[in-house]
Amino acid sequence: MEVSETFQITLKISGQNFPITIRRDEEIFYREAEKLINQRYSFYANSYPGQANTTYLLMTIIEIAVKLKQQESSGNLQPVMATLNGLVNELNAALK
Repeated sequence: MEVSETFQITLKISGQNFPITIRRDEEIFYREAEKLINQRYSFYANSYPGQANTTYLLMTIIEIAVKLKQQESSGNLQPVMATLNGLVNELNAALK
């Protein structure tokens, strides 16, 4: 039996489940992104209590995007950016 190159996982971000189909060799990146997003989300939720869920998510996205842009200016991160853009697109689709 042949194993498919893609499969479905569910990422849990700020208490919401996001089922997405990914390539098997990229699972570790999605799992690490999930951890990073939840860590930064928790930081903003604890630092600025009483805000809307979307506010914390946007603050998290801004921070991660700034860090990526800083790293991008110091080296070639096009493959990483492509993967992260795919993740952002999947999350946006799941939010709709």
